[in-house]
Amino acid sequence: MKTKTVTLFLVLILVFTFQINIYAQEEVNEIEINEYGGEKLGSIKDFRENSIKGIQKVDVEEYRLVVEGLVENRQEYKYSGLQEKEHIKKLITLNCVTGWSVKALWEGISLTEIFKEVEVKDEANTVIFYSPDGYSTSLPLSFIKENNIILADKVNDVQLPPRQGFPFQLVAEQKYGYKWIRWVNRIELSSDSEYRGYWESRGYSNSANLY
Repeated sequence: MKTKTVTLFLVLILVFTFQINIYAQEEVNEIEINEYGGEKLGSIKDFRENSIKGIQKVDVEEYRLVVEGLVENRQEYKYSGLQEKEHIKKLITLNCVTGWSVKALWEGISLTEIFKEVEVKDEANTVIFYSPDGYSTSLPLSFIKENNIILADKVNDVQLPPRQGFPFQLVAEQKYGYKWIRWVNRIELSSDSEYRGYWESRGYSNSANLY
């Protein structure tokens, strides 16, 4: 009986230690990096919360990224399916029109690769992005292809937090922050090059160029 008790006690210690190690590893994985390629990065906490209806909480199991409009093959992607696609990293600074900026390492999926899958029609020249809070914005299709624009699901090597747009934020490099739409859940390929999104329809420049 004493031997069995000692054995059970040792097993419980091993299980407890294993669980602690897993928990510790999860904690390590949630620590964002602060340097990349010799350049200092800003923190996720440096991004200011300026959404139109507050932080959106997205159920990852229910989430679908709809890609439709002027395409041959309309698609609805699950989050898990998108995670299986090739990811690329980009060191990009987000600049807000109000004067603040944050340099971060973004990781995500190339929109160009998604567009290949849906087979964009020849008449499409504009890509419109939508968020569940009613926000929208757009970019020229040619700009997206030329700059290999990505939908990011990670920032500074950690999963995109809800306040930063989980599950996906558009990394609209070379554009002001109002083009960096968060919580993207629908993408429309369009021929409407004059489309105006939420802030653009309120007087902001539709090009949003930094330079």
